[in-house]
Amino acid sequence: MMRFAFKTAKRKMLILPLIAATYFMVSGGPYGIEDILGGAGFAMAILILVTLPFLWSLPTALMIGELASALPAEGGFYVWVRRAMGPFWGYQEGWLSLSASIFDMAIYPAIFVLYLGKFSPALTAGWKGYGWSLAVVVLCCLWNLLGAPEVGEDSMWLFALLLAPFAIFMVLGLWRAYALHPAIHWGSPVSGSVSGSASASAFSTAILVAMWNYMGWDNASTVAQEVENPQRNYPRAMIASIILVAVTYILPLAAMAVAGLSPDSFSTGDWTTAARALGGPALGLAVVAGGAIAGIGIFNALVMSYSRLPMAMAEDGMMPRVLARRNSRGVPWVSVLVCGLAWALALNLPFERLISIDLILYGSSLLLEFVALAVLRIREPNLERPFKAGSTTVACLLGVGPAVLIGYALYAARDEKLTGSTSALLFSVAVGLLGPVLYWLTAVPLARRRMASMPASD
Repeated sequence: MMRFAFKTAKRKMLILPLIAATYFMVSGGPYGIEDILGGAGFAMAILILVTLPFLWSLPTALMIGELASALPAEGGFYVWVRRAMGPFWGYQEGWLSLSASIFDMAIYPAIFVLYLGKFSPALTAGWKGYGWSLAVVVLCCLWNLLGAPEVGEDSMWLFALLLAPFAIFMVLGLWRAYALHPAIHWGSPVSGSVSGSASASAFSTAILVAMWNYMGWDNASTVAQEVENPQRNYPRAMIASIILVAVTYILPLAAMAVAGLSPDSFSTGDWTTAARALGGPALGLAVVAGGAIAGIGIFNALVMSYSRLPMAMAEDGMMPRVLARRNSRGVPWVSVLVCGLAWALALNLPFERLISIDLILYGSSLLLEFVALAVLRIREPNLERPFKAGSTTVACLLGVGPAVLIGYALYAARDEKLTGSTSALLFSVAVGLLGPVLYWLTAVPLARRRMASMPASD
């Protein structure tokens, strides 16, 4: 079906704002990797963070670089899958991504509230915590109405504010190592103190948390028409972002290790404790402020990404047409508001149980993208590809590493419970299987009505 033509805003997102926005869609700084260290220790945590980009991030970035340069359309990965495998699978791609966003987006306001509470617990006590989370949703939805270029440019200064405390943290860590020569606790904090099953569980948690902290590269693809020269800028932005994310994960952990700080009981929110140990209360407060910025920056960038999916699907007749309405800056404002309402309703979901569900749903959508890459290579060999992810054989095998890791995530989540006796794995499967049902109940009738309302051609 033909897409509706629209007049985009004159200004488009340049490569540096695209890198900054992608950084927030994937990472948001070292915040969130604490549980990797608490489960694996310094040496294993750093090894995991060095290895995963090659198995998980790089194949994804190469796939996105090729497809985004060949098909730089609004809706990104949804458009790729639809073109490769038809409307049914395109709808499943959109459904899996949007349903994953419900669980994914509930995490970032919670991170903001977590760090805000470190300024003063009274600020987030009781109903105030939910109030602050809701304020993050409202703020970021309004922010996004200004347009993708503004979100990208604002992500650049948020990036600088976010990482400034960690730059000081790393300098102080290296200075302490040089001046005091402290003992370094490279080993796992759980080894030798708990059972083997507990140690294996901690290691599994470290892998899953690392995967979660390295996922989301494809989210940047949904705003392709709002990016300057996407054929050139997407491949470069993906590679630059991978390096940036990995470096900003690994260097703070390395500085903490050589400074002699202990990884024992290190978990979400404990960067503040480490910062106070190295730089006193002032650096601790700066890291707390950075954590709050991370929560807002990640949520804001992802609003830009996810809100383009209902818009693109509405333009294809798979969702109500009203979701395709744009404001004068080219922003799908109805989609932004509807998605914001859905995310607001999900704010009270249990934070610690969201990662596995998010990984399973996101992983399923990611595998469809790798299949789309292979199918388009075979079916459309003459499609213009300004960037190619290797030969056809390489392109077809590119998803093997991510598929193995997603399979591991499924295995690791087999005994995890969402609430009470509800299995997180079965719940994720049920959400995924709802996609085909919704396709036949909603998308097909909408498409038929739209076709019937179109004037007959000669």
